[in-house]
Amino acid sequence: MSPGEPRETRERGQPPGRVIIVGSVNVDLVMRLPQLPAPGQTVTGGELARYHGGKGANQAVAAARAGAATFLVGAVGAADGQPSVDALVADAVDVTAIDRCGAPTGHAIVLVDADRGENQIAVAPGANAFVSPGHVSAALGVLCLAPADVMVLSFELPVAALQAAAHAARSAGISLVVNPAPVLPRSLDLVSGAIVTPNAGELAAIARIAGFSPGEHGPRAEPDVTAVALARRTAAPVIVTLGAGGALLARPDGAEHFPGHQVTVRDTTGAGDTFTGVLAASLAAGQPLPACVRRAVAASALAVTRDGARPGMPAAGAIDELLAGA
Repeated sequence: MSPGEPRETRERGQPPGRVIIVGSVNVDLVMRLPQLPAPGQTVTGGELARYHGGKGANQAVAAARAGAATFLVGAVGAADGQPSVDALVADAVDVTAIDRCGAPTGHAIVLVDADRGENQIAVAPGANAFVSPGHVSAALGVLCLAPADVMVLSFELPVAALQAAAHAARSAGISLVVNPAPVLPRSLDLVSGAIVTPNAGELAAIARIAGFSPGEHGPRAEPDVTAVALARRTAAPVIVTLGAGGALLARPDGAEHFPGHQVTVRDTTGAGDTFTGVLAASLAAGQPLPACVRRAVAASALAVTRDGARPGMPAAGAIDELLAGA
């Protein structure tokens, strides 16, 4: 079985797998504004808040709240990282593989449109830039990857560290989920054989790297035809997040749309991380891929109803409740 193909059947009584996330830990400084600034424009009247963040840490919290045994491999600053680690522990994330280094913990500046919930994000990687291939390989060696496990990668870490993690997943034959954010020039190397979870913009960027234009198959090529073309290239499913529109599951032979849920949007920060974390937790539980996508769509809908990346991330019961009422 390819690492990208989920294990959609599981023998009765077999325990669920673990979610192992190799990713970033950040502190988010979030400012809600009357409108997002244009280049060269100053917008006043903002409200500033501080949250725990980072794509890897957010995905780990989402997976843990959805019920998965979750491990995070990453790094924080030795001088300022303990609050970030404590927050992860409070959400039952295993932090034994989080390194402490001399650089400060990564920081993200997040600007949020108060009316629409849309955001702009800039990241200073800090300690994330010092996650090494050796640290990743050693941490994964201690974990002793098992067939039912699911590994998740996102791109806020050095490429060499991500390559070490992907190699370990492929060697162990476990499911690999890659959230290609932000898109890297070597993205194709990392997504080959993996379940990929881009948004529409990331899908278009990867398509350009792959050498085909999102519109080359005609006006309907974005995103369904492009996603199918990418799935053929990677030989694994591609799941495109569409915001309020839900998600698109593309395989080499076609695509299926999963509609979103009507909610009052407060802040879209962390919605994609929620989607990826809950998708991984559902895969580790042995659910069929369409059911995993459906749960991830519901979870991300709940996540955008509160400020910050993590406050709205739902527990499994809340996801079930929304799905039951849909």
